[in-house]
Amino acid sequence: MAAKETIAAIASGPGAGGVGVVRLSGLRAREIAEAICGRRLMVRHAHYARFTTPHGETIDDGIALYFKAPASYTGEDVVELQAHGSPVVLEQLVQRCVELGARRARPGEFSERAFLNGKLDLAQAEAVADLIAAADANAARAARRALEGEFSRRVDALAADMLAIRVHVEAAIDFADEPIDTLGGAQLRARFAAASQALDDLLHAAERGRRLRDGLHAVIVGPPNAGKSSLLNALAGSERAIVTDIAGTTRDLLQEVVRIDGVELTLVDTAGLREGGDAIEREGMRRARDELARADLAIVVLDAREVDAGRAAVADAIAGVPQQLWIHNKADLLPSLPAPQAGHLHVSAHAGTGLEALHARLRALAAGGAGAGEGTFTARARHVDALNQARGELALAREQLAAEALDLAAESLRFAHEALGKITGQVRADDLLGHIFSSFCIGK
Repeated sequence: MAAKETIAAIASGPGAGGVGVVRLSGLRAREIAEAICGRRLMVRHAHYARFTTPHGETIDDGIALYFKAPASYTGEDVVELQAHGSPVVLEQLVQRCVELGARRARPGEFSERAFLNGKLDLAQAEAVADLIAAADANAARAARRALEGEFSRRVDALAADMLAIRVHVEAAIDFADEPIDTLGGAQLRARFAAASQALDDLLHAAERGRRLRDGLHAVIVGPPNAGKSSLLNALAGSERAIVTDIAGTTRDLLQEVVRIDGVELTLVDTAGLREGGDAIEREGMRRARDELARADLAIVVLDAREVDAGRAAVADAIAGVPQQLWIHNKADLLPSLPAPQAGHLHVSAHAGTGLEALHARLRALAAGGAGAGEGTFTARARHVDALNQARGELALAREQLAAEALDLAAESLRFAHEALGKITGQVRADDLLGHIFSSFCIGK
């Protein structure tokens, strides 16, 4: 679908050699660019040109490249004007495009048009933004895999399997008087099992990709005076949190982002959990519990001398957190260290002992398979939510099949199929598109 409007934006600022790019896309992109360049542009040919004002004054000189629809990034006619990277010059070029009939592009509108014109699916379009925002080589490689369609292909294959199962179930509805086993029930159950396993595998991979993109959300929790703030300071390498011997010093959430071998870790220090406390401290504890509800990892800090009491204080709050790491702090105050225990580390945030082992453990938890491993792709929280929704609907459909409620199973399969379609944009809403593409930079 070609857009009626032609859009223009600074696609990139100064790069190697101080080059900047202004990009045009739309029906009149070539016409507008030729008016600025004062010459005819051939398809996929680099033209040296002077970019001029209506009065013939030179704005700049550079290179013009014309890509004819549909063989372009957006699927429309696209022209790139490569000029010197001065922000003033680039803005003059955009303004000249506007004078000739273009309008300024909205954030992400080039990628949005690429999606609407079938050049990218929605997950690939989001990977463009992820590639731009990649903070290290691991994240860039994973975003590139998503952009090349690795995530989308797995989603599409799963959606195709889901559709085939749905067709089988709906066909069986026409023979409702027959037992399901006479209608290929064994084969249907095997297809359900295979689809469930594939969905679980894809969800696990998407969660790794989400952690690689967004970082691991780790909440430091424990009873008062266990050394939570001292541990945050030790991990951050700076005095980020106030540390005193007074119980309840930390009243609000304190967040710090650290990077461990290319994997981002968001650490959140919280108020100590205990019974009682004044109104402000109770509010701090409420916020701590709210933060734990969103956490990927609970770093549970206990006073190594009072482990049992500390464990009891936090047990309920951390019950729903997917991963837990138990830190026995102030280990330097013990007469001797107990035998190592899986999932537990003895450290002294004050003395610095045990921190190397803690770094290694956090690195492993943060990576969680989300490093530069083969096949890793970036994913977003909305992708994980959609996959979880599909998994729930598929599990419900299996239960309904077992009860031979075929009409209900078909409906659950439809919901599962639609949830997968939301990832790639096969099922979409305009407000979802607006939210996604508004987060892009202008010119992409």
